[in-house]
Amino acid sequence: MSGLIVVGVDGSASSLAAVGAAAVEARRRGAGLRVVHAFLWPAMHVPLGASPLGPPEGGLRTMAEKLVAEAVAHAESVAPDVEVSHAVVTGEPLTVLEAQSRDTELVVVGSRGMGGFVGLLVGSTAVHLASHGQCPVLVVRETGAADGPVVLGVDGSPAGAKAIDFAFAEASLRGAELVALHSWTSWNAPAPTPQDEKAPYASRPGELGAAEERLLSEALAGQQERYPGVKVRHEVVHGGTREALIGASRTAQLLVVGARGRGGFSGLLLGSVSQAMLHHAHCPVAVVRGGGEKDGDA
Repeated sequence: MSGLIVVGVDGSASSLAAVGAAAVEARRRGAGLRVVHAFLWPAMHVPLGASPLGPPEGGLRTMAEKLVAEAVAHAESVAPDVEVSHAVVTGEPLTVLEAQSRDTELVVVGSRGMGGFVGLLVGSTAVHLASHGQCPVLVVRETGAADGPVVLGVDGSPAGAKAIDFAFAEASLRGAELVALHSWTSWNAPAPTPQDEKAPYASRPGELGAAEERLLSEALAGQQERYPGVKVRHEVVHGGTREALIGASRTAQLLVVGARGRGGFSGLLLGSVSQAMLHHAHCPVAVVRGGGEKDGDA
């Protein structure tokens, strides 16, 4: 076993979908799978055992153990050759999953939850986890196109390098084409150099587009040599980032974005672009933090 994948479960249909996706991911990587449930109730001093008036198999502790057992059984049915472990950890989901992210390759969660993960992707839990977790976070929304490409959002910032590494590795593991997508407008194109005071709108026809194509090529430099078997398609889109990525996700099996960005990805996971991806992408979304990012960075 070369690594570990963690999946958060709460008994919802969404978390079971995440378990299936995590099991497949573990099989691809030759990794183990850990099924984790954040058990909040002990911290709130709620009685965990069966009620004297109810059946002996009742109680919150029994319910937690049952939903974890069901998740483990589902993982084993999806990927029988994957070693599956499980844990019921006392604490609220954000704290539990963030701690789990410190010693794993990938944390997988569903896009909607209940119980321990109520509000996931609707409130702050997913945003915080994706922003502060110590490993990439895979959010399982719709199933995605099984034979579609891996779509990578590229903004050219140093923080996006880790997302590029992750996307190439995923495309290689999946035997999928990689679509590297960079979107731009006149307002998020790089600012003129001090020697060239003219504004973006004063550039010669085609000049900005050519510069954005160079930015994309430079951002991907060296990856093709590392992953010679991955077919790469460059897409430079003149238009809005949210629309471009959501549109590309319709035929993708996975969308990969960085946790911080510039230009079209400014404020990713803190502003409107991230919310659009997490709420409206038509495939699972992987969010990858860049090396050197500090918790709390904007």
